[in-house]
Parts: sequence; C-alpha cells; structure tokens
Amino acid sequence: MTDSKTETQNSKRTSSRYANKTQNSKVSSGNSLLREQAEQQYSQELEELAKSDRRKRPANWKLSPWAVTTYLLGGTLENGFAIAPKYIGDRRLIEIAIATLTTDRALLLLGLPGTAKSWVSEHLAAAISGDSTLLIQGTAGTSEESIRYGWNYAKLLAEGPSINALVASPVIRGMREGKIVRVEELTRIPPDVQDTLITILSEKMLPIPEIGEQVQAIKGFNLIATANDRDKGVNDLSSALKRRFNTIVLPLPKTVAEEVDIVQRRVASLGSALELPVEPPALEEVRRIVTIFRELRNGITEDGKTKLKSPTSTLSTAEVISVVNSGLALAAHFGNGSLSCADIASVLVGAVIKDPVQDKLVWKEYLETVVKEREEWKDLYRACQELV
Repeated sequence: MTDSKTETQNSKRTSSRYANKTQNSKVSSGNSLLREQAEQQYSQELEELAKSDRRKRPANWKLSPWAVTTYLLGGTLENGFAIAPKYIGDRRLIEIAIATLTTDRALLLLGLPGTAKSWVSEHLAAAISGDSTLLIQGTAGTSEESIRYGWNYAKLLAEGPSINALVASPVIRGMREGKIVRVEELTRIPPDVQDTLITILSEKMLPIPEIGEQVQAIKGFNLIATANDRDKGVNDLSSALKRRFNTIVLPLPKTVAEEVDIVQRRVASLGSALELPVEPPALEEVRRIVTIFRELRNGITEDGKTKLKSPTSTLSTAEVISVVNSGLALAAHFGNGSLSCADIASVLVGAVIKDPVQDKLVWKEYLETVVKEREEWKDLYRACQELV
C-alpha cells in the first residue's frame, strides 16, 4: 500500500507555484511556442489573483473557488488589476462547475462541438492546480494503459514488476500530486476503457495488482471530462460511470452580440499569438459571419421570417473564429492587410460546404434567398457567387 507520507513528499516536490510558471512562460516566449498553456499565457493574472485572494482555499488548490470564478469570467481586483474573461456565458454554470470540483464528484462538460468545453476545462485546471497538462486525449484507440499505467519493458524484463518499472499515467500523477486531470472527448473512448475510471472516481484509489500495491489520491485530485453526443463515433457512458459525474451542458451563445464578443476576443488573442500583420477585423464583418452561421445553424433567419435548411457541417462559434482567422491570414499574406469580402468568402464556403452535394444546395439556396436580398450584403453575395 502506498505510504501517505511519501505521497505528500512527492506532492511537495512535484507541485509548482505560479512564480515558477511565470519563469516557464518567459522561457516559452523566448522559444516562440505556437501555443502556450493557459497557466503560462495568463501567469500574471493568476499571480495577481493569488496575491489578492484571501478566501478559503480547498486543499492543494492554488486559488479559492471565488478567485477561480473571477479568473474564468473576468473582473477587476481591489488593486485595480483587470482580469480578462476566458468564458462568456452563464455565470451560474461556471459556479456549479467549480463547486463540483470541491466535492468528491467529477465534472463532465457536455455540449455541441465548439461550445468551449476544452477551453473551460483547461482554464479550470490552470486556475485550480496551476497545471493544465495532465491530459488524456480520448480517441477510438485510447487504451486502458493511457488511463491506468504502463510498463517500462526494459526495466520490467530486467527487474520484474516493480514500482520503478511502472510508467505513471496522467491520472496517477494527478492522484499523487493532488491535481486536476483532464479527459478530452470521453465518449470517443471505447466503453470498456471508459469504465476503468469507475474505481478511480468512486474509491479515489487505483490498484496495481502486479506488485500488490495501490495509489491513493490525495486531496485536490479530481477529474474534468469533456464530451459531446452529436458526433459520429460516440460511445455512450455506462450508467455506473454517469453517476460518478456531475454533468453540466455548455450551450451555444444566446445572442448575436454575445457570440460576436466571443469571436472578437479569441481572434485578437490568436492573431497576436500567430503574429498576423493585419488590421483587426471590423465589427460589422464579424457580425456578418456570426449571423450567417447562426441562421444556418438554427434553420431560420434572425428576423424569424424565412425558414432555412441547415447544412451537415458543425457551425459552431469555434468555426466562426476559424473562418475569421483564416480570412485574416489571406489578407495578411495575399491581400492588403485588411479583411475583405473576397477573403471571407474564400474560407466561408469551405467551412459551410462539407458535403459537396447536400451542403452545396443548402448554401446556394441561402445565398439566393437571404444574402442576395440584403442590400448591405451585395458585396459578399458577389464574392461567394464566384466560388460556388
């Protein structure tokens, strides 16, 4: 059986403070990483929150639940430091998610593709544990060893089964260090592998029968899983596993204004990271793209007067962000640096038309019945027409 004193010492040795994360962030910036981890990118915000946070923190949490909520939703601290919002939406949903992680229940973020499930998961782990890297990516090929443990076969052959020959999974590391572990796309993992989590979540313990030992979780350990039930290849969770999770459904943005705000913030962030030498996209251009996606997604125009057919593609907020960023890249490298209708149309058509037969008909009908009839959209209509 694992010695609790040893586990505590391991936790102290391996756990890092936000100061270290700041240093890592500086090193990362020097190496021009394409994408920094949340705890690196927002290290200053996390440090300022930690300094001003006087509320009670659960064991091994870097911040209190209140400070984690402020980090996710944004706000201004007592010293005037501004925290940028990472998620724009229902505050109560985020509060329930954070409250769940203070209990012995795991958290399941459910929703359509592109509803910020992974984004929220990463930032929750960064704010709570200071480490968002304990990650298992769910696929059809995810094996039981990815969740439990593997073996260093050279040591296994030389020494036989031993703790030194064991290769710890992110779950074991999270249990030993009292950190949040993330499982992306849980419903893509085969059902028999999913159920490996049942003992871990219910007993907070992982047996290692080969050496007659077990790993016991220390306080602070929990699990955040993301899943959607609309994609192909989805494996339903067993009722036993579902009971171990508190499920929160992340919805699509309620209004055009909300979705435009999300897109503008993410585009600005990604544009800065990719160092695109272009002007920020005009608000009206972003609003147009958002409106097109919302109307096709909902099957009706914003004014409620015209019913529409919906394409097979996933018209999420994430797809809108991708369209705007791709348009900016075209404008930067092959245009005059300003996002034009031609740039938008080039990527917009590809985003909507995934099925060359069915989606093409839907898109043509939308162009003729909606886009063409809007006087202020004539330029976009002409640009799209040339590509269909």
